[in-house]
Amino acid sequence: MHPMYPYYSYEMKCENKPITFPPQHQAQQPGLEYLMVPAPISDNPDYVGSGKLQGKVAIITGGDSGIGRAVAIGFAKEGADVVLVYLNEHQDAQATADMVAKYGRQALPIAGDLRDEAFSAEVVRRSLECFGRIDVLILNQAVQFPQESILNISSEQLEDTFRTNIFPHFYMTKAALPHLKPGSAIINTASVTAYAGAPLLVDYSSTKGAIVSFTRSLSLQLVDKGIRVNAVAPGPIWTPLIVSSYSADYVRSFGLETPMKRAGQPFELAPAYIYLASDDASFVTGQVLHVNGGIISET
Repeated sequence: MHPMYPYYSYEMKCENKPITFPPQHQAQQPGLEYLMVPAPISDNPDYVGSGKLQGKVAIITGGDSGIGRAVAIGFAKEGADVVLVYLNEHQDAQATADMVAKYGRQALPIAGDLRDEAFSAEVVRRSLECFGRIDVLILNQAVQFPQESILNISSEQLEDTFRTNIFPHFYMTKAALPHLKPGSAIINTASVTAYAGAPLLVDYSSTKGAIVSFTRSLSLQLVDKGIRVNAVAPGPIWTPLIVSSYSADYVRSFGLETPMKRAGQPFELAPAYIYLASDDASFVTGQVLHVNGGIISET
């Protein structure tokens, strides 16, 4: 069994045994990873880096926890320094920075609201002041507010979801692009919901569909600059977003709908981001990698 997560073992993964979670709910987003039981698994102790990202610098939005934390750890193992952009989850962000330091790399946490375009410029400015370069941009921030009917999606919720989930992709790309060079990579976090839909997440799914189109269109615009643009579309993953958006009863069975009968752990996403950021993916742009436990979706 995993030392940080006694409910989860390699055998359980391989044997397709259902894995469930204790019911829990956090009152508001963004959720806090340090309060989750069990804690998500961000670090695969068996993953050994080989210098795929040596000397590179990556900005990771939503970098304090969940998928962002796992990507930061994976990038550190591969030799990259990271900028952790987050809203206000200071304890989680510091824990992620400490994990990055454990693997000999530097993390720069920056707190602020990505819904404000000016903050993106500040992130880029501070990143350059600290590291002198930007090589990879990971756009991973998101909120979701489940509603049983579109009639319950207020104009305020609709605007908040779009301003959080897709607007910063434009803001951060515009701010960082002048500093990216041939060989740089932009990687967006889409979702299985962009392909399979989700009845409780009409507005969230719509933003994830927008991210897929953003990825494909921007990749065509930047290909002549030698900058690759790709995305990862996760299925259900055990992150703070889940416990801060769904009811405690829903969390109890979260992920059981996948063919693998379980939710994924954040560390299982990190290699996809590492691949897309590295020279291993030098002939890959405009693509979406699906890491979703076997859910069949149109690509």
